Amino acid sequence: MYLITKMNFNKLSLFNFALAAFPLSFIAGNMIININILFITFLAILFFKKQLFQLKYFFLDKLIFLYFSLILITALINDFYFFSEKMAWMGYFSTVIKSIFLLRYLLLYIVLRFLIEKNIISLKFFFISCSFSVFFVSFDIFLQFLNGKDIFGFVGQGRKLAGPFGDELIAGGFIQRFSLFAFFLLPLFFYHKISKKFYKFIIPVFFVIFFIGLIIAGNRMPTLIFLFTIFLVIIFQKQTRKFLIPFLIIFSFIFTIIFKSNETIRINFTDLYGKVSQMSIFILNKDFFNKDSPQYLKEFSSFYDTWLMNKYIGGGIKNFRYYCHERPNIKKESKFICNMHPHNYYLEILTETGIFGFFIVLCIFLNTLHLTFIKKYFYNSVLSENNIIIPFIFLFIGEIFPLKSTGSFFTTGNATYIFLILGIMIGLVRRENPIENKI
Repeated sequence: MYLITKMNFNKLSLFNFALAAFPLSFIAGNMIININILFITFLAILFFKKQLFQLKYFFLDKLIFLYFSLILITALINDFYFFSEKMAWMGYFSTVIKSIFLLRYLLLYIVLRFLIEKNIISLKFFFISCSFSVFFVSFDIFLQFLNGKDIFGFVGQGRKLAGPFGDELIAGGFIQRFSLFAFFLLPLFFYHKISKKFYKFIIPVFFVIFFIGLIIAGNRMPTLIFLFTIFLVIIFQKQTRKFLIPFLIIFSFIFTIIFKSNETIRINFTDLYGKVSQMSIFILNKDFFNKDSPQYLKEFSSFYDTWLMNKYIGGGIKNFRYYCHERPNIKKESKFICNMHPHNYYLEILTETGIFGFFIVLCIFLNTLHLTFIKKYFYNSVLSENNIIIPFIFLFIGEIFPLKSTGSFFTTGNATYIFLILGIMIGLVRRENPIENKI
């Protein structure tokens, strides 16, 4: 609190604005996301340079430092010792340069952890911004679904709708990532200002709006993760367990109505069932490398052969495609494919930072779950009384779920979201004077 008293209201407002701007910056695009990262980092260094340098670092922090150090070391090794003349077109020292720019996520984590830990930032404004952003995206998708165009004139693409994201089919992922904060907005900050009846009414309305937005957006994995995270919240929170049956009824009713009434949505989700069934058959028969095997299994085989080229330190971040084409067994007519990344965080980390990087990241994830989820629900700790951390815990679990298909771990949107959630969570764990923490 000492730090807060030394600052005037306007300065504190700048930090609240910077944090609240993150959900909106995801809609605006990668450039705005990076500007926002630089802005909040610059503010923190400007006002708290001395305190940041004196910040006490814990085991998890050291693991994160170690991982970013490993990224730089492996980049140097790959660029100086393993760089093929065939890959010269991608640019000399390109991996080192990409790795240096990646350090902005480390700074984001440190800054957010510090600001939350010292009670400098109020999460109230962040929650409000998340709620507004998700409502806006959901509304824009509805409009695009009904009229063929959204408010910006963007047209839907086949079975998927992107809403304000244009040609990037990530609207469903955005709703999934930020919607849970809307459910926590009212109970955390406005519970005493509204009636219990209104509260019980508005939360199901939120769920219906966001769930419909997810379904018509056509992003199937975000829809499953959305339901998965809400289910976890209901199960692990005593106050919400009574809503399990109503949740299942509402979910079943909405999905059945939309599934039967719209052919595009029906085909989209039927196709998902067909792909899962097909993949199961190939896995059970151990026929991974058949020319007719599903796309995901082909991508897995592509990952495995690429990883074998540099098992211990990997090929460097964002180099999967380049090293994939350098495999000894690759042929022009090969059934194996080379995408930008293996479409799974863990496979990408293993391929691009090797066994050492994979082990460190696994330790980061497990230690984070221990500090948050385990201590909240299985220890008699101070954290058990901290309810504001709940959405961050379950969104993090959903984000690192090992079996889901993903974009690249190192892209601007994904990396920012992961270290944003991580920084806030660990800041809440380390908070000296917990506030705004009870439902």
